[in-house]
Amino acid sequence: MLAEEIFQNLRLKKTDMSLHKPYKVIISGGGTGGHIYPAVAIANGIKERFPDTDILFVGAEGRMEMQKVPAAGYKIEGLWISGIQRRLTIDNLAFPLKVVSSILKARKIVKAFKPDIAIGVGGYASWPLLYAAGKAGIPTLIQEQNSYAGVSNKALAKSVKAICVAYENMERFFPKDKIVYTGNPVRKDIVHYNQYKEGAAEFFGLKSGIPTLFIMGGSLGARTINQSIEKNIDIIKQSGIQVLWQTGKSYYDSLKHYSSDTIKVLDFISDMNKAYAMADVIVSRAGALSISELSIVGKPAILVPSPNVAEDHQTKNAMALSEKNAAWMVKDIDAPLLLVNKALELMNDSESKSILSKNILTFAKPDAADRIVDKVLEIINTNRK
Repeated sequence: MLAEEIFQNLRLKKTDMSLHKPYKVIISGGGTGGHIYPAVAIANGIKERFPDTDILFVGAEGRMEMQKVPAAGYKIEGLWISGIQRRLTIDNLAFPLKVVSSILKARKIVKAFKPDIAIGVGGYASWPLLYAAGKAGIPTLIQEQNSYAGVSNKALAKSVKAICVAYENMERFFPKDKIVYTGNPVRKDIVHYNQYKEGAAEFFGLKSGIPTLFIMGGSLGARTINQSIEKNIDIIKQSGIQVLWQTGKSYYDSLKHYSSDTIKVLDFISDMNKAYAMADVIVSRAGALSISELSIVGKPAILVPSPNVAEDHQTKNAMALSEKNAAWMVKDIDAPLLLVNKALELMNDSESKSILSKNILTFAKPDAADRIVDKVLEIINTNRK
């Protein structure tokens, strides 16, 4: 009798799977790694549960998502769209035309792909795609990484089914009943970064067993951090540590000559799991994605918030950690004078490193992608009924 029940249950499960219509999902946005990598984490989370899901990305032509998304194994379509510059430019004059063009192309993409849901992660392409999807009756969801909501996401808030956020008190930007507190999604290879430690130093052309300072300025680079390191490069060379230095593409050509046996200068690092694995101390901007990843890896960090962001939200991000002794903060204006000395001080302070590591881990939300996927599937299945 028991064997018969087991057989019956297996048969029912098989029937359920055969009745499952593969999901079709569009994910739109990009511009920086802070938008792109959470989007890829969401896509990976959906694929992990339902491998037959058809996922299409939509980005902005000429932006980094057009390379990074295919490198992650996903299809992408580009829209002719960009932001408004603060000065009078040809791009600004063409902006209305770009908006109309992007909406028309987005409509074609939605009509041809027929998604079950459209997900926006912020960035130039997010608004026209989700606008077109909403007009076509497709349910939509947005994911806001920052403590200060972006223009695209604020414009979309009233029409979407749900808004996944990483910070509390986001009802000042969004309808309270649509907010879902999930945290920022991080790729699984970063959640499990420690398993990549063996061979990480060799991968970057450095030596294992030597204290390592990892300097990252985000996917586009950080001028002040780069200038601070360059100004104090002789002090670093004499310190006995080694440095993994991600400069960003804009600064690489002028800094690559500093590469040596103990200093590795790279324009961009795609294998962040390996970089985190070998780092003893990390210097970083305080963007939402960086904060999420640093919290998960639990490494002692010095944050240099960028002053050139809306509502100075990076300073707020950094202060949220520094006030809990979960990271040290150096103001951008003070970095040329203080940053390298503070980094070397922390490298040699075992007690402070231990305290920072313990405290930053309390901010970690390693299951953020799963929470977002839960909401995505809930919306799709509700809409299919």
